[in-house]
Amino acid sequence: MLSSWVINLCQSVKSVAKKTSSIEMPLIADSFLYLCAKSLSVKKFIGSICLGLFLVSCGTLDVYEKTTAFPAHEWKNSEKPSFSFDIEDTVSAYKIFVILRHEDAYHFNNIWLNISTQGPKDSLKTQLVNITLADNTKGWLGTGMDDVFDHRALITRAPIKLKKGTYIFTLQQNMREEPLQYILNAGMRVEKVKP
Repeated sequence: MLSSWVINLCQSVKSVAKKTSSIEMPLIADSFLYLCAKSLSVKKFIGSICLGLFLVSCGTLDVYEKTTAFPAHEWKNSEKPSFSFDIEDTVSAYKIFVILRHEDAYHFNNIWLNISTQGPKDSLKTQLVNITLADNTKGWLGTGMDDVFDHRALITRAPIKLKKGTYIFTLQQNMREEPLQYILNAGMRVEKVKP
């Protein structure tokens, strides 16, 4: 009776975790479900709940994160994923990241991106940004599992203040290879700086 209730509760936590946009959440939820299924005593169950809540709270997202998948694992220059988000808090400072996921077979140590930004009541601004993905001594700089690597590349030099309103970011790959092979996802992440 208690163990079936535990499993149902854990599956509910897992479904909530999958609805978040954080990349780590499904892995955390799976680990939590495994711990719950193994816990038969009340003490272990309570400990698992506390651990699970702690891990889920560590992975919460302050403002925004979204990616676009490239189903054929190639990014054409004509594909320009766009991301929009609203800012309400103008007191806090923010960090802005580009998110990239690629296969180990990706041919380059970097990626050049045209990043277009339009803030509230601002004109469209585009900048060419070189994002380093690997170096010759360490290899891939992102986190990897098997042959897939994730990168969160900070594109603001320091935390910045944002005006209230809607921001739109558009990404366009600007590499010589067309289409750019072995790219799985591209996206944006905005984090509120902790005081």
